[in-house]
Formats: sequence, C-alpha cells, structure tokens
Amino acid sequence: MSERTFRVMVRGAFDGLTEEQRAELLARAAEHDVLRAEFTAEGHLTYDLAARPFFTFRFLDAGEAEEDIVPATARALAAAESWLTEHGYGYKNLKTQAEDLSQAALSKRQRKARAAG
Repeated sequence: MSERTFRVMVRGAFDGLTEEQRAELLARAAEHDVLRAEFTAEGHLTYDLAARPFFTFRFLDAGEAEEDIVPATARALAAAESWLTEHGYGYKNLKTQAEDLSQAALSKRQRKARAAG
C-alpha cells in the first residue's frame, strides 16, 4: 500500500478570554495570520482576533489506508484541545474537517503535468 496524506482542520472559537490573554494573542497575531497558513505535523494555528473570535488549526498526518483518516482526525482534535488547554485559552464549538489528498481531485494543470511526466 502507498502512504496517504491527510489534511485535518480543527476550527473553533476562543471563549471567555481575559484581557491579558486577548492582548497576548493580539501581540502574536502576525505569526498566526491566515496568509501564513500551512499544514504541519504539529499543527499550525491561524486567527484574526481583531476581527472575530474564530481560529483554525491545520494538521498534516499520514496513513496507509483510507480508514486511517479517522484516527488522524482524532489526533488533530486532541492536539488542538491540548494546546488550547496548556495555554489556558477557553474555547468552544470545535469542529473537524479532514481530507485524504489521494482522493482529492486534480486541477487541470496537475492533470496536464502528470500526463507529461
């Protein structure tokens, strides 16, 4: 079997932040800007707290079978919850969305490159 790559997003909202926590997040906002978003094994956090209280963690994981996406999603959710809890940030409404890149549709450019290669 070939290795499958999974992209998992964990979305939610900050909840009950203190003024100090809010100031801390705003001070670090540039490194968590959505324009710098990437999928990483340890998870990459993005938010725009000045505009709204929502955040997204982006995780990259892998497995050998299609059903491996389920534990990958659970690991991502646990990692996001752990990070938020360790930093003392309240949160609510966590939702996950996962994609198996081996099942993703190829764009016209990707199909052309694959045919040429």
